[in-house]
Formats: sequence, C-alpha cells, structure tokens
Amino acid sequence: MLLKKMKINLTIPSLLIIDTPGHEAFTTLRKRGGAIADIAILVVDINEGFKPQTDESINYLKQFKTPFVVAVTKMDKLISWNPTENACFSETFENQTDRTKGELEEKVYRIIGQLSERGFQSERIDRLTDFKKQIAVVPVSSISGEGISDLLVVLAGIAQKFLKKGLEVKSGVGKGTILEVKEFTGLGTTIDVILYDGKIKKGDFLVIGGKNIVKTKIKAILEPKPLRELRTGKDFNQIEHVVAAAGLKIAAPGLENVIAGSPLRSVRSEDLVQRVGKELEKEIEEVEIETDKKGVLLKADTLGSLEALIKTLKEKEIPIRKAIVGAVSKSDIDEMRTLEEPIIFAFNVKIGNDIKTFAKDNGVEIFSSDVIYKLIEDHEKWLKDKDKREEEKVLKEVSRPAKVKILKGCIFRQKNPAVFGVEVLKGILKPKIKLTKEGKVIGEVKEIQKEGENVEEAKRGDKVAVSMEGVIVGKHVNEGDELYVYLSEENLERLEAIKGKLGGDELELLEEMDL
Repeated sequence: MLLKKMKINLTIPSLLIIDTPGHEAFTTLRKRGGAIADIAILVVDINEGFKPQTDESINYLKQFKTPFVVAVTKMDKLISWNPTENACFSETFENQTDRTKGELEEKVYRIIGQLSERGFQSERIDRLTDFKKQIAVVPVSSISGEGISDLLVVLAGIAQKFLKKGLEVKSGVGKGTILEVKEFTGLGTTIDVILYDGKIKKGDFLVIGGKNIVKTKIKAILEPKPLRELRTGKDFNQIEHVVAAAGLKIAAPGLENVIAGSPLRSVRSEDLVQRVGKELEKEIEEVEIETDKKGVLLKADTLGSLEALIKTLKEKEIPIRKAIVGAVSKSDIDEMRTLEEPIIFAFNVKIGNDIKTFAKDNGVEIFSSDVIYKLIEDHEKWLKDKDKREEEKVLKEVSRPAKVKILKGCIFRQKNPAVFGVEVLKGILKPKIKLTKEGKVIGEVKEIQKEGENVEEAKRGDKVAVSMEGVIVGKHVNEGDELYVYLSEENLERLEAIKGKLGGDELELLEEMDL
C-alpha cells in the first residue's frame, strides 16, 4: 500500500542496516564528504522524546545532508496496548481503545513538534502526503514487530526513489571505513569494516589511513551468518569476495596499530598501493590540524569523531590550534599551558586522574565527554562564568581599600616586628599590603591574627592584631592613629575594572581617599 502511494515498483536488491550506539553512528562511520549512511533511522523513545544525543544525531544529519526517517519506539509500552504481531501501523492502530489512541497521538505529535522546532517538516506514516518534503515518523515496537514493515518499506522506497544513482556500485577500488579493531580467536587482530563502494577480494592489497599508513594483504574475509551481528557476533562464514554495501571482518598482518574510523582501500595491483596510500595521506592531512595559532586543542578517539568535532567547533567559531587522534597526554598539557587561555576538548577518550591533576596544576582546562553536544554546552557555560572567575581572581590578588585605627592599650610589641591591635573602620584588610599614615607609606602588614589564629582578611568592625616589619610604635605610629591601605596606580586600575564587586564602605573609602 505504501509503495503504491509512493508510486514505486521495488527493485533494489537489499538494505544494509548498521545498528550503532548513539552518537557513534555519525562519528566513527564517516567517509570523505559525508556519512557512510545513505539513509538514517533516527530512533526516539515515545515516552522520552528528544534527548541531547538525539540533537547530536540531528546535527550530524544536517551536516552530512543525510535523508532520514524517525522510528518512534516502544509504542507497546503505552497503557492498555493491544498488540498485533508484525502488523503494519495503521492496522494495529485501529485495534486500540480510544484512550490508547489518544495517548499515542499526543506523544507522537510531541515528537513531531520537536522536529518542527529544529526546522523539519514531518508527519506520522499513515498521514504522510509528500515524501520529498516531509519526514516519515513511524511508530514501531521491536517486541511485537508492529510498524517494522512500514519502516522497511519507507527505507526501501526512499532509497530507490531518491538515491538510485548514488547506490550504484563502482568497479575497481574497494572503499570502506573501519568500525572496530579487535582480537578474534584463531586470526589475531582483525578489523570490522563497512564496505560502502566497490569490491574486496581475499588476497587484495589493503591500504589503511592513519598517523602512519598501513599497507598489508588480506588473509581472510568473514561475513556474519544470517541473522547474526558483525560487531557482537561470533558466528561467521569465510568468503572469497564481497561487494558493497556490506559489513565484514578482515584478517591481515600488521593491524595492531590501526585506529577505528580510519578510511580503507582495497586494490588488486601492487602498483596501485603507493598511489592509494598517498591519496589517504592527503585525506588524513585534511582532517588533522596543526598550526602555531592560538586556539583550543582537540583530541578524539577516531578520525571520524575528530572531523565531526572540527566541523562543529568551526560552526561555533571556536578557533582550533591543533586537532589530532589520541588520548590527552602530559606533552599536550605542557604545550597548551603556555597559552593565554589553555583549553583541551577531549571527545570519547579516557582521561586518567594523573592527567586531570597535571592539567589542573598547570591551569589547563579540559572539557571531556562522549557527546559533542555536551562538550559545547560545558564550554559555553564555562565562558559565561569566565567574567565571574576573573573578578574573583582580581579580588583575591589586589589590595582592597581599608581604614584602620590603632587601639589604645593594645601595643603588644614595639618593634622587630611591631605587633599592635587595630579596629577595621572601613573596607577589608589583608596581609602583605602596605599601610600609610598622612599619605606616607610606613610599612607592610606581615600577618593578621584574630582570637589567636592567623586570618586572610579582616572586615569592617573586626578587632585584630597585626604585625609589621620596620615599624616602631611611638616613632612611626601611635595609639589612636588612623592608617590607610596604600593603593598603587596599577592596583587602582584593577579595582576600577571590578568596582561593582566592591562593598559600599570600600567605595566610600575610595572617595574619602580622593582616589
């Protein structure tokens, strides 16, 4: 019925569906110029709606201009759901009570509204009127199989109607991307590969991009047995060759240092190995960035992740100093700590406690997450708090305006150092600041004690003991004298920048001191 509505006579041979966890769908699975996926299935829980990972996937779909369909899952979890095994949506919908229909309508149209907020026109599958302009929203149940037939028909129909030319397999070089690198019993290190164009044969020369180009020869090709998964399965058939699009496992010597997300080429002739290797080197150079300019450092787990992160940061107009695959190292922190604003974005890579401590000790800020959306969000929050942090830093470093009076009967030591009691009349008194009498500097406050304990500051109304080197009570100061904190020109400029953070009595004191 749907194919008839789409005016399509189905002729495409098959669909290769890659089940990927969250954001990894569009970071690890990358090829030059876009995502490997010709069509994407955006999975949204009917009860939860859009989540940060959903927005991340939406951003990738926009970036790579990938057509997609929305599968709204878990409709069988709705109240009083009456399942009809493997039925199409319209058939099972009619079997529900009015209350259940109403709940489904409400939740599906909330998701349609969320799509609209993000700039997409969409409609529920049974009410879709224009497949070119509207995104199909298909309620499904993975438990009962309801709606799955609708989803497959939409995918097949869209693929044939809009992607027919792009789905032609070209002869010659096999092109793919590496999904995972893992040990396999009896074969050693193997790579799970998505072949998106061309053919791969046993015995082909294999060229893999990365920091160092890997050149090897295919020892074995394995494909999952029917209804088995590539990434988690153990049951495989050995085959002699495979044609795109396909998911396969490859065994070959020298795969130990290969990085997931790397581009891969398979060629018949050894003469082509050098040429293809140079092409891949150029691709890697285009992804990785290394400059002498100011900016952030990007570290990611795969080349695909790195490229997606670079693209996102450029759209946000965040300058990039360097972008490379790999974990954050101490040498990265050593390099960044010399910059005025040292920031590292770490995407989907582990950061040990020793690295975190080393970064903190060297004033390097690390933003770490396995969701790019979260990295950007954390960075934006950090920027918003930056002014506040700067103000707090200045308040801690500068001398604050203060006026004190030497208390009578509170001279504890006359000199070397002089120790006497004072009352803070206005402002904030701190150690390591100089005091003046009648405009002349008399010395520096060494320590401040309150109730026998050293303190970092004394506020208006506090009565404390201060110690001062080079001051002699009776010669330089006397009981009842009023002393002011000395404020240099530089100090005054810094105070002016944070004037809004000063207390009312401090502002009064600046006027009183005619500063």
